[in-house]
Amino acid sequence: MNTLTASAAISTGRVELVAFRRESLALARWRVLWIALVFAAVAAAALLRIAYLGLADHGTTRTSLEEALLPPRGEITDRNGVPLARAFPAYALWYNPKALGESGSPLVKSPQEVAARLAAIFPELDEIDVAERLASGKAGYLRRRVLPEDANKVQAIGELALEMPRENDRHYPQGMLAAHILGYVTPDGEGKIGMEQVLNERLSDPVTRSTPKPLSIDIRVQGALEDELRRGMLAVNAMGAAGIVLDVDTGEVLALASLPEFDPNAVQSEDLILSDEAHKRGETPRAFNRVTNQVYELGSTFKPLTIAAAIDAGVVRDFGKEWNAMPVQVGRFTIKDLHPLGASLNVPQALIHSSNTVTARVADELGPERLRRTMMDLGMNERPYIELPARGFPLWPGKDWARLTNMTVSYGHGIAVTPLHLASAYAAIVNGGIWRPTTVHKLAAHEVPRGRRVFKASTSSRMRQLLRMITLYGTGRKADAPGFRVGGKTGSAEKPGAGGYKRSSLVSTFAAAFPMDRPRYVVVAMLDEPRGTIASSFQRTAGYTAAPIVGKLVPRIGPLLGVRPDTSRDVDLTDLQALVPEKD
Repeated sequence: MNTLTASAAISTGRVELVAFRRESLALARWRVLWIALVFAAVAAAALLRIAYLGLADHGTTRTSLEEALLPPRGEITDRNGVPLARAFPAYALWYNPKALGESGSPLVKSPQEVAARLAAIFPELDEIDVAERLASGKAGYLRRRVLPEDANKVQAIGELALEMPRENDRHYPQGMLAAHILGYVTPDGEGKIGMEQVLNERLSDPVTRSTPKPLSIDIRVQGALEDELRRGMLAVNAMGAAGIVLDVDTGEVLALASLPEFDPNAVQSEDLILSDEAHKRGETPRAFNRVTNQVYELGSTFKPLTIAAAIDAGVVRDFGKEWNAMPVQVGRFTIKDLHPLGASLNVPQALIHSSNTVTARVADELGPERLRRTMMDLGMNERPYIELPARGFPLWPGKDWARLTNMTVSYGHGIAVTPLHLASAYAAIVNGGIWRPTTVHKLAAHEVPRGRRVFKASTSSRMRQLLRMITLYGTGRKADAPGFRVGGKTGSAEKPGAGGYKRSSLVSTFAAAFPMDRPRYVVVAMLDEPRGTIASSFQRTAGYTAAPIVGKLVPRIGPLLGVRPDTSRDVDLTDLQALVPEKD
């Protein structure tokens, strides 16, 4: 019995063992299957993810590392890729009076001693002012833009309260060149005044700031313009100057200068806001743009515009016709020339000798409405067309021009515009008659605006002859640069003031284009209140002050712009030269 029982127990145990093994084997198989399924799912998910990343467009997505490697603000370059504005890491000098804790003095040495040490490193610092700020215990910047070697010298002072935080700085590698075009950036990273303000969003955006933004200006031409303007301004003790070089076929600004200039690397409060004393002297802030924001009566530079309108309208057809050159009486006002030019002049002679009386009579015959329409077509009644934020509104005579207004506008009085207005108008005179808006963006060929026709092509051709004659035989002789076929017109206008015009204050302007047989560039140079000096033969008028600037500038910039001197060619003046006899 016991034996049978034992045998049964052994058999039962074997069955249970076999069953357990079968269950274990089945469980193991299921585990292997589940593991295989999990791996298959992970592999499928990975393959789907790879396919998604490969097919989806993530071109604008950047990792945080990529963003960290981007410049904090986009770069601005000239049309040839020369950097004009860049951002880079820099040090600043920060005073932290709590660096040693709340109690006790924040400085180991006396404020006066620390200030003296800092002034030795940074000579431009006001030692007394720094000492007072250190003694006040008030935190704040003592200086921005600290070079690494100077930062090491500050650390050597041994004051923990003098901290050197790393910051992103905006640097203008060309110094003060093109300051009024570029503007500047405030310490909190906001663009001001120029293209820094206009392009602020683009230059700050992580997507677009990685690509430099080219402007239309050529820094070589910009440097030459500023240099010649400065020389001319200092030679005649003028209070300011303005100049522009403009592509006549595209409206692109190759150079734009307003003097005196400011330094965008170190903008001072007086650059932006005048003191009371400076305001009383009639000065303007250095950051003020005379080319785009200040309006002037530009005098006789308007005479070619009037003559062009008269040619277009058929009022001037016979260039040999004699016009009365005696003073014009309109009511109680008398229009006369600076010097008597004889009883009569033809139109070429009137432009060469800059006759107010003949121009006024031509405008009188043309009529107020037609001259007014021409000026409107040239944009003289609106702010100048350019991207810069500082754009002055013209002093426009109004809707209905009286006879006297029409006459005075014809020779540049009674209307005030910016030098940029004048440059755009002269581009239309010489380029075949098409007015285009100006721009400081570099344009591709397909981006050039069509513009609007103001003058007939035949009128433009005739004006090129007349402007060339002015520099050969008339008031613009000192602007003639051999081989470059310069043509242009002088303008010397008294500045308006309380009770009338100020005879002692002139705005002297020369508006020109070259080469006149195939004009490519307009150049305008203006001097604000020049004085008669030895350099100008004691004359203040544009023929002696502004015209020489253009005469020296054109040979400098011509070869840079692909215009080489050629004395074997010129504008054909055969049909007009016989009309300009001995009165020269």
